[in-house]
Amino acid sequence: MYKYTIARQLATKKVITNRGDEVGKLSDLLIDENNGEIEHLLVELDRDSKFIKKAGGRDRIIKIPYSAVTAVSDVFIVDEREIETAQTVEEK
Repeated sequence: MYKYTIARQLATKKVITNRGDEVGKLSDLLIDENNGEIEHLLVELDRDSKFIKKAGGRDRIIKIPYSAVTAVSDVFIVDEREIETAQTVEEK
């Protein structure tokens, strides 16, 4: 039961850069099935985010490596340099 509580607490947390720019909100996590470690964050970009232009405007979800996360509290804080190379994820 405890694990589900943690997952609910993470759902839809905001994601910001280490410079304070808002990126979007957490949509999902990609987890390695073999070791259970988080590999990537799937982040739904905010309409006003400067990163949506870099994603081409139509792809609203980007995949950020978990190694980019520098802190987690009320928000996820990620290294902005890692977002520059983040991959877009096509919505199905």
